[in-house]
Amino acid sequence: MSVPFRVQPALDDENRFFWLSGEDGCLRFARCGDCGEWLHPPLPRCPACGGRDINPEAVSGRGQVWSYTVNHHSWDGSTEPYTIGLVELDEQQGLRLTTNLVGCAPDEVHIGMRVRVTFEQQGIVWFPLFEPDPDVTDPEGGS
Repeated sequence: MSVPFRVQPALDDENRFFWLSGEDGCLRFARCGDCGEWLHPPLPRCPACGGRDINPEAVSGRGQVWSYTVNHHSWDGSTEPYTIGLVELDEQQGLRLTTNLVGCAPDEVHIGMRVRVTFEQQGIVWFPLFEPDPDVTDPEGGS
């Protein structure tokens, strides 16, 4: 299977940690050192408390599918449908990441499905993708 085309992000001082952190297998988000709020996308100021002590911190990389869609339109030359998901991380309600769901057929994906992060490297960027979490028994029929 060929690696899908992915648009490379423009790296800057505020987001570089996010796109490079997969190299060590950890997903990182910005977090406020004053109140503990997780921020995504990264911001220079915490929207919860106004604090400026914002630093990258590792998350568990586990969460659940909050929403998803299956793309059947081949805009990049691919022939297979693929799943675009909105994953809510376990660390905080509302901490969500738009990503691709991999490691399962699109018709196996469902709202509430437990997932974990996996990374795909392209150049220096490590794209965070999510796959079914093998450590969780899914009551809706998945593993």
